[in-house]
Amino acid sequence: METYSEKTGSKVNELLARTIDAKKGYEMAFENVKDVSLKSYFDKKVTEREMFADQLKAVIGSLGEDATETEGSMQGSAHRVWMDLKTTFSVDNNEAILEEAIRGEKKAVEDYKEVLNETYLSAQAKNIIESQLSMIQNSLATVKSLEDIN
Repeated sequence: METYSEKTGSKVNELLARTIDAKKGYEMAFENVKDVSLKSYFDKKVTEREMFADQLKAVIGSLGEDATETEGSMQGSAHRVWMDLKTTFSVDNNEAILEEAIRGEKKAVEDYKEVLNETYLSAQAKNIIESQLSMIQNSLATVKSLEDIN
């Protein structure tokens, strides 16, 4: 039978894998856009997701669980392959990348809400995850506005 700490640790480990997926996706976006402002935006997102990963590892540790060392999820790897193919064959590379960033951020919002709804977290852990969720929601709004500009 799975304990509270194991269940919560597992859910937060899933967020960690998704965060690593997002970081890799943003690294890929950074490498594939030519626009300087988009490069800067994606570079900031890489740094932000590195910070998220460190915070999530601390949350997992506070549960007495081990953070799963991961290179991301299989789903994330498949998404990056799709993103690479889509941008390779797209007439508007920036638009294709921004569309994929929007899709990824929407999925992250769903994942974060799921963890907040399905687990009991300490006040500190909940604050960290809610703060990250808020930053992702702001990022989603920003990337949507960038898509409108490009």
